Amino acid sequence: MATFFGENDVMQRPRGTTSPEKDRIVSESQTARPRVLILGGTREGAELAARLSKRVNLTVISSLAGRVAELKLPEGPIRVGGFGGVDGLVSYLVNEKVAAVIDATHPYAARISLNVEIACSRTRLPLIALDRPPWDRLDGDRWHEVDDFERAAMFVNEKNARVFLSIGRQELAPFSACSNAWFLIRAIEKPTERLPQHHQLILQRGPFQLEDELQLLRDHAIDYVVSKNSGGPATYNKIVAARSLSISVVMIRRPLKHKAETVQTLEEVVAKLDLLIQNTGAS
Repeated sequence: MATFFGENDVMQRPRGTTSPEKDRIVSESQTARPRVLILGGTREGAELAARLSKRVNLTVISSLAGRVAELKLPEGPIRVGGFGGVDGLVSYLVNEKVAAVIDATHPYAARISLNVEIACSRTRLPLIALDRPPWDRLDGDRWHEVDDFERAAMFVNEKNARVFLSIGRQELAPFSACSNAWFLIRAIEKPTERLPQHHQLILQRGPFQLEDELQLLRDHAIDYVVSKNSGGPATYNKIVAARSLSISVVMIRRPLKHKAETVQTLEEVVAKLDLLIQNTGAS
């Protein structure tokens, strides 16, 4: 498969970056390499970019949604922002001569995963879908599992309940109508949506240490922790802390992201990519 870069192949600069070295420009030495698009914004996406960008037989482009101003940038060329739905993604894959796609987005980023599955089907491009393993309920966990954020909001909206809301700033809208409970809301950046009547906002970026999570839950006398079942280590300590303090966790189940086969580890992603490269004769 021929993969060539056009004269305008300059990766976009994310908001919040000003240094010239943040402009990820594709060099002439990369023009004959197959292009792999990583849909990232996660720890796994960044680790894959770090591993694969060292390959002499690939050019790896990381795509970030750009929903926070201060992005953690992966290695290699990057692009920031949405594609404009399935049609826009199809156009990007064709125009940029992408040879394969790796979906390493967050487990709750269901829309982009559905779009990329459709786009890869239309363009007959191979898709490697990474599905980070969810957390398992352990002895001592007091989980109440719900299907969505609306049901979580209804469950915790009790008089005098004190709720630790740690789900990111994109899904806060269902809790804005909760007038009975008090919420401790943690987010990376200040939310733009209306917040619950009774709340305190803290802006922090993980990972979070267990001792700090324990202290946070104690200091605010938390009754409920509301969480996505994100999996991974970055925010798991809040679940460990809740278990240690016998605090109930309202766990929001994952959406269905893919109909296609998925893998759960970075090693499986790399192995599948290596097999694709071998089968297409890239060197």
